[in-house]
Amino acid sequence: MDNFLLWIGKALEKSGLPDWTIAIIDPALNILGAIGILIIGWWLAGRVAKKTKKACDKTDKIDNTITPLIVQFVRYAIIVTAVISVLQIFGIGTASIIAVLGSLGLAIGLALQGAMSNVASGIMIIALRPFSVGNTVEIGGISGTVTQIGLFYTKLNTFDGVNVVMPNSKIWGTEIKNYSKNKIRRMNLKFGIGYGDDINKAYSIIDNIYKAESKILDDPAPTIAVTELADSSVNLIAYAWTKTGDWWDTQLKLVKTVKEAFDKEGISIPFPQTDVHLFSEKSE
Repeated sequence: MDNFLLWIGKALEKSGLPDWTIAIIDPALNILGAIGILIIGWWLAGRVAKKTKKACDKTDKIDNTITPLIVQFVRYAIIVTAVISVLQIFGIGTASIIAVLGSLGLAIGLALQGAMSNVASGIMIIALRPFSVGNTVEIGGISGTVTQIGLFYTKLNTFDGVNVVMPNSKIWGTEIKNYSKNKIRRMNLKFGIGYGDDINKAYSIIDNIYKAESKILDDPAPTIAVTELADSSVNLIAYAWTKTGDWWDTQLKLVKTVKEAFDKEGISIPFPQTDVHLFSEKSE
C-alpha cells in the first residue's frame, strides 16, 4: 500500500497539475488509503480469527481453554498491524510508534490496575488449570458450567440457564470447587426410618437397589450404616460411587427407587413428631 501511494504521488508530480490541486489530492489519497487499510485489516482480522478457531477446534493438541486466547491474539495482532501501517502512511516512524505505545501502556496500566489484576489472575488460571472449559464448578457460591476463560473474565452458565461473567481477580481470590476434575464422585444419601421399623430390612432393601444399579461402582464399594438416632427417626447413610458424568442422574433415580421400595415393604419414613404427655391433678 505504501509503494502504491508513493507511485501515485510521483504520478501527480509529473501530471502537470497545479500545486494547490496536488496539495489537496495527496492528503486525500493518504486518508483514503488509511481508511482502506483499516477496513481490510478489520475484515481480515475477523476472517483469520474464525479460521483459527476452526483449526483449533479440529485438533486435540490445543485445549478448549486456550482456544479463545489464541483467537483473540490473532485478531488483535492483525488489527494492531493495520493501525501501525496507517500511522506510517502519515509519516510516523516505527520507533516513534513504539515509544508512544510504551508510554500509553504505562499510563493505561496505572489507570487500570484492577483490570491488570484480572489479567494476572487470568494468566494464573490458564497456567495452573484449576478448571477448564466445560467443567462444572462452584466459585464464590455460584455453580455452573464454564463456557469461556479469558484474560479479563470467565463466563459460566448456571444450571438454570443464567450467563454469569466473573472477573478473574475475584475467582483467583476465592475457593474453587471443581466437580468435573475427578473421574468418580460419591453420592451421600440419607434415609430416615421409624424407630419401630426393622433396620436390617431397610439395609437389605437399599443394598439390593444399589447392586441392581449398573452405574454404581463396585470399587469403592457402597457403604450403608446408621448415622444418627434422631428425635423422630433412625437415620441411615448410604454412600455409593459413580462416574462423575453419572452422579446427578443416578442420585435422583436412587432416591425415588428407595422411597418406592420402602413403601412397598412397609418401611416408614416418619415426619418430625413430638410426643405430648398430659397429667391431670386430682382435686382433694
